[in-house]
Amino acid sequence: MAAKTDLFQSPDYFQLDDLLSEEHKMIRDSVRTYVKKEISPIIEEYAQKAEFPRQIVKQLGELGCFGPTIPEEYGGGGLDYISYGLMMQELERGDSGVRSTASVQGSLVMFPIYEYGSEEQRKKYLPKLASGEWLGCFGLTEPNHGSDPGGMLTNIRDEGSHVVLNGSKMWISNAPFSQVAVVWAKDQQGDIRGVIVERGMEGFSTPTTHGKWSLRASATGELVFDQVKVPKENILPRIKGLKGPLSCLTKARYGIAWGTVGAAMDCYDTALRYSRERIQFGRPVAGFQLQQKKLAEMITEITKAQLMNWRLGVLMNEGRVTPAQVSMAKRNGCEMAAQIARDARQMLGGMGITGEYSIMRHMMNLESVLTYEGTHDIHLLITGMDITGLNAFK
Repeated sequence: MAAKTDLFQSPDYFQLDDLLSEEHKMIRDSVRTYVKKEISPIIEEYAQKAEFPRQIVKQLGELGCFGPTIPEEYGGGGLDYISYGLMMQELERGDSGVRSTASVQGSLVMFPIYEYGSEEQRKKYLPKLASGEWLGCFGLTEPNHGSDPGGMLTNIRDEGSHVVLNGSKMWISNAPFSQVAVVWAKDQQGDIRGVIVERGMEGFSTPTTHGKWSLRASATGELVFDQVKVPKENILPRIKGLKGPLSCLTKARYGIAWGTVGAAMDCYDTALRYSRERIQFGRPVAGFQLQQKKLAEMITEITKAQLMNWRLGVLMNEGRVTPAQVSMAKRNGCEMAAQIARDARQMLGGMGITGEYSIMRHMMNLESVLTYEGTHDIHLLITGMDITGLNAFK
């Protein structure tokens, strides 16, 4: 497949760039340039082959996309959350799977080690994860426990100098190529604990998940633990209970809220350009009312989501954000982007289903993004519980 030139122009209908610092814009533009140069020319081919472009791991590390909010002393960028959001927006504009790789590494692997780990764990793992020398994954979802992670069966048993880990996790991004897994398991008291499992530990395997129609350029697998001996110094010492994994998911959902806007912007930009060039009935299809309605609705929804994300970033930076606010932004971004992808696909007619354009790939990817890190329905109920004070989950 011939490499294509990436003609993307970012929509900014409400001049939101005025709300960003020069540093924010510089960071965003550097990631945008990277995506145009390294991701756009190859991503269709990798998605068609259902293959993970492994070279991006080192590239993302060098670009500073792994753990950008982690302090510099541990290899992170020491940046704020708006910078992080803009990075995720630009990566997902390229492909949701690329953003997933970065989201998992930063929010689900590096964040818990930084927040809940010992100083020894921080120094051992964070610099290698930040640089992309190591890839990490996050083990929470199980074959029979997705939206209800508290029901997990994966467990650790105390054996004196070490614990023995048994169980399995599935739908794990990065799993097949990870050197490190942050795994959540129940101890003998029934408390959920985080343990750092390393590739090479006997009884630990990561079978690849095949046959996906979505996130085809992302590596997905299982984590299988069969009597795995894990040293006690690999247990995250500063957290017990479901709060640990859920706090990681809040950080990851924040990145998804921004990322989905990137995918939506790419679909909108593609549809806008195509509709100006495509002639039917003697004029560009962009001149027809129903096409203008679609484009007008797209840019309106993108602008609303951009404003929500910016405000969410401010609250994150100030330490005032609630998990329910992040939840709302994640659900809104996913629904908005999925709808825009569908409308944009229609505007391109038959060309919309081909790999010549990015829209169908985004559309398929977003079906996964709608589901992972809390489904659309679960996030609705989180908002519902937050505003009513009544728990509809039980």
